[in-house]
Amino acid sequence: MNDDRTTLVSPEPDSTVKVAVIYYSATGHVADVARELAEAAEKAGAEVRLRRVADIGPQGSASAAAADGIGVAAAGDVLWADAVLLGSPTRFGNIAAQLARFIESLGGAWKRQALADKIYSGFTSTSSPHGGNESTLLALMNSFHHFGGIVVTPGFTHPDKFVDGNPYGTAHHDGSGTLPVGDVTRNAARVQAERVVRLAGVLKATPVRRPAGVPGAAPLRTGAAVRSP
Repeated sequence: MNDDRTTLVSPEPDSTVKVAVIYYSATGHVADVARELAEAAEKAGAEVRLRRVADIGPQGSASAAAADGIGVAAAGDVLWADAVLLGSPTRFGNIAAQLARFIESLGGAWKRQALADKIYSGFTSTSSPHGGNESTLLALMNSFHHFGGIVVTPGFTHPDKFVDGNPYGTAHHDGSGTLPVGDVTRNAARVQAERVVRLAGVLKATPVRRPAGVPGAAPLRTGAAVRSP
């Protein structure tokens, strides 16, 4: 006997990892690293949004070139993502004001606990090999901890990281503007992006519970449909 009744089946949660690569670039070097991270994340199977933060004041020619064709980041790009990679040039061992202003704009999302339980990782560029690249990445991580994020660094988990020598993230040094982003930095960026995508996939497949009384304390899957056990 034919049964023409429609059977309602709950759709399977989307297992595709969503990665947001968000950066500020004054000279184009951080933008080049951001593109390398975005391409590597896509090749690793992620859906990627590449975004730049809004500039402050008039853009220089290099900053404008770095922004060419790239959309401006919004809080929604962070909320959409399972993993977020943030990048900035160094400013006295700290992040640039432009990226700091974007992070400060996330206060409402932070208050709702909407930034928690995501993977975060960082990248930077400096003028010299020891011009603050590691301290800039560590300073960026302070915000990740306040978010309740899960910080994923590349560490020394691949031979290419022993070449670039920075376990905290990807860091280029441009020789005061004379050195373009080369193979050492690009290889390090690929290691970082692949690790972020892989671990974000593990997290996305794992139910996360928040303690009772915490905003957003219902069972959740990062970036996926909610299903109670």
